[in-house]
Amino acid sequence: MAKSKIIVTAGAIIRDRAGRVLLQKRSDYGNWGLPGGGMEPGEAIEDTMIREVYEETGLVVEQYELYSIYSGERMHYTYPDGNEVVFVMFLFHAAVNLEGKLEKDGKTLRFRDEAGESAALEFKRLEQIDTSQISTVQRPVFEDLLLKKSVLLRK
Repeated sequence: MAKSKIIVTAGAIIRDRAGRVLLQKRSDYGNWGLPGGGMEPGEAIEDTMIREVYEETGLVVEQYELYSIYSGERMHYTYPDGNEVVFVMFLFHAAVNLEGKLEKDGKTLRFRDEAGESAALEFKRLEQIDTSQISTVQRPVFEDLLLKKSVLLRK
């Protein structure tokens, strides 16, 4: 593997009352994944997750618990412009208040982020998620969620 930049990220597994997971369709690459993003200098990792969830979904995290940390070769990613990175991804189970936040279909989150990062925000059942549509770096997360793996450190 060529020399890559390391990026520390935090994301959230947000479930609705039906147990469905909130997915974000990114406007830049068109992939689906969990809301989250990169850590800023001096920021605590849980603050990164809280900030990114709010920026990308408009939701306020009320409670959270660390789910898992992903690192290693599976976290290698090459952007369309050729830049290579390796993510260290901290994922949290996060609780939010969804009262009045969903469209009439009961699955689409009613929100438009200022930066335009989110093309769509939808709750989906894990078994209904097409992993080929998930960002390659987040596919292991969805595989683990489907298999109910709960090991803290994942490679």
